[in-house]
Amino acid sequence: MVFVKEESEENTSEPEPWRIKEEEPETCQIKHEESEPLRIKQEEQGELIEENEETEEISEVEEKNHIKTGEKPLSCSQTKQKKIEKRTAKKSFTCIHCGKSFTCKTSLDRHVRVHTGEKPYTCDQCGKSFTQSAHLKDHINIHTGEKLYSCDQCGKSFTRKGHLTGHMRIHTGEKPFTCGQCGKCFAHSANLKEHMNIHTGEKPYQCSHCDKRFSRSTHLKTHKRIHTGEKPYKCNQCVKSFAQIGNLMAHMKAHSGEKPFSCDQCGKSLKCKYKLELHMRVHTGEKPYPCDYCEKSFTRSSALMDHMNIHTGDNLYSCDRCGKTFFWASGLKKHLKVHTKEKPHSCHLCGKSFSRLHALKAHQKTHTGVREYMCSECKNTFTSAKCLKLHERIHTGEKPYMCSHCDERFSDSSSLKRHERIHTGENPYHCAACGKCFNNSSALHSHTKKHHSK
Repeated sequence: MVFVKEESEENTSEPEPWRIKEEEPETCQIKHEESEPLRIKQEEQGELIEENEETEEISEVEEKNHIKTGEKPLSCSQTKQKKIEKRTAKKSFTCIHCGKSFTCKTSLDRHVRVHTGEKPYTCDQCGKSFTQSAHLKDHINIHTGEKLYSCDQCGKSFTRKGHLTGHMRIHTGEKPFTCGQCGKCFAHSANLKEHMNIHTGEKPYQCSHCDKRFSRSTHLKTHKRIHTGEKPYKCNQCVKSFAQIGNLMAHMKAHSGEKPFSCDQCGKSLKCKYKLELHMRVHTGEKPYPCDYCEKSFTRSSALMDHMNIHTGDNLYSCDRCGKTFFWASGLKKHLKVHTKEKPHSCHLCGKSFSRLHALKAHQKTHTGVREYMCSECKNTFTSAKCLKLHERIHTGEKPYMCSHCDERFSDSSSLKRHERIHTGENPYHCAACGKCFNNSSALHSHTKKHHSK
């Protein structure tokens, strides 16, 4: 490459800037008599002049286009960036496996390990291997306990810079990953990836216990706790544990007494918004969960799933003492208290104990006199939604429980069970004093009071 000063056709005009004269072949011809330092300096100057001129030319073209189209011209930095991209494109290194290109060989070598599975960097403490030395360095911090990256907002520390970067988005509210289908934004690329499964309908996460599939790994993790009975979230004020952190947070309000959500119909206060939404269905009569097999509908999804067992006969949890089956592990756990006679929930006013918390709450209303459930037909009031529901069947005449022996129908399940004992001859209630058996508890109570009370 030789620098020559181009003469203009008319000597009266101002001299033009220095230009680079391209000569053949492509490799630049350099005068051998020039010294090495001078040659390098001239090349640098030439490149700078060439870049400046090209920048000016591009700017002129951009300006012309801007005048025509009304578009904003590119800034100098953007123009330089485009020039750099053009130059680096000529020096790209391409992966033979997937066709991805890189600007340097080191990046290509590191990428190829994705295909080959090579992990040349090994931890000398646990033997775990990594594809990059930086990943090994971050991993070592797990063993040393060192957390080099601290949040300047809340002081939380992390072993990896990437974790800190992701955490900072909590404070900034930044959500750089956007769904192309619905426009929803996410703070992490992994969350966007799982969200996309909603649009594609893909459910790649399968439960190993019941083959149910999920679009998100977190949903699968939570679901598995139904089978394992795991409750990792423990209350620090009592012994109660929960499978989900949201349930723990709602439970903590029971200790604090906080009930920020109030019903505008009856004034009842509840601990969380979800419970208020469920409660409102008592007033509205809404039952958004219909059964696919019959016309019955339910206010809660859990009630529908329990009901489905009538049709499918799918009961996963069996009591090893009486053989009774349950769909939920929690249902079996509650049932076992019948056999153990465990009654951990005690009334602080009269000392009466109960095996279930909801039974205690219903009992406490006898002391407070609270009867917030009112019948719309006769204005009678009740302590629970269940009692109101049973009462309303007097007005509607509904009798959903039918005897399998004689087709007689009943308004509640306990009346059906009591009736069926007439057919089966079952007498499960035994007098402890004389051994006499009865088919219902009230008959046993009457017998004990009449014959054995002093």
